[in-house]
Amino acid sequence: MEQEFAIATQGLTKQFDRHIAVNELDLQINSGEVYGLIGPNGAGKTTLIRMLAAAEEPTIGEIYIYGDRLLCDGSNPKLKQRIGYLPDDYPVYEDLNVWDYLDYFARLYRLRQPHRRRRIYEVLELVQLANKRNSLISTLSRGMKQRLSLARTIIHEPILLLLDEPVSGLDPIARMQFRDIIKVLQEAGMTIFISSHVLSDLAELCTSVGIMEMGFLVESSSLKELYARLSRQQIVISTLGSLEGLEAELKNCPWVEDWQTIQGTSSLRVHFSGTLEESAELLRALVSAEIPVTEFRTTQEDLESIFLKMGHQQAS
Repeated sequence: MEQEFAIATQGLTKQFDRHIAVNELDLQINSGEVYGLIGPNGAGKTTLIRMLAAAEEPTIGEIYIYGDRLLCDGSNPKLKQRIGYLPDDYPVYEDLNVWDYLDYFARLYRLRQPHRRRRIYEVLELVQLANKRNSLISTLSRGMKQRLSLARTIIHEPILLLLDEPVSGLDPIARMQFRDIIKVLQEAGMTIFISSHVLSDLAELCTSVGIMEMGFLVESSSLKELYARLSRQQIVISTLGSLEGLEAELKNCPWVEDWQTIQGTSSLRVHFSGTLEESAELLRALVSAEIPVTEFRTTQEDLESIFLKMGHQQAS
């Protein structure tokens, strides 16, 4: 197995009775990536992450972490120490204070003084909870509890982080705070594997993305390559005049594929197959036809549109 992969799987399969949750999955993730895993409920995301964390034994198949084979038995404890795993339903101990909670896990990982104390301070600073170190966990907001869970997950300085739906149920500010911490961890050289339904979070965070459907990995590529292959160019055009006049002109343009009205506005979202020069030509044609254009900007389809489109392709 090649050393440069932080995670590599071969034929990874998990079967529960007659249900195959993960089906012959081959996955390669480079060191230092933030890899986002997208998929509906029941796609197999949590089962996959549990196998990568050695919390679930594969039915068949192999997992390699930085080139070493991962097994669920007691072998290779040093390899497991390199992994930090945050499940989607991990309980926090409400009657402990923040410091004692982290100290408890640091002791479980056999961190010794004075390094243990220093490390607890470090992770509290990172997750922006240093001023809450003496607070009871029961008094923390949901977002704070999630950041505390992340602090617990990285207390032993893992180099691979497995996060299962970490922003689920958080408000927009809490999601943004969590996202900022993930960026810092990536900059520090950590490899991060993150599953989420919140596609906009993955688009901002990830370098690569995988899409799971019914146990299969139907897509796995860098975000850049995915956008280049599947994201159609769009032009948002707004007018002071009637949309009918604008639409009549768009019908004359060979590079316009189709368009939708942006609800509640005098704007159209146009799917455009031409080059930048040809989009400039379209703008000239609209102005020549005396269409009162107030906005003309090119964008790309977002990750959510790509995901939905891929889902339709899989279904058809």
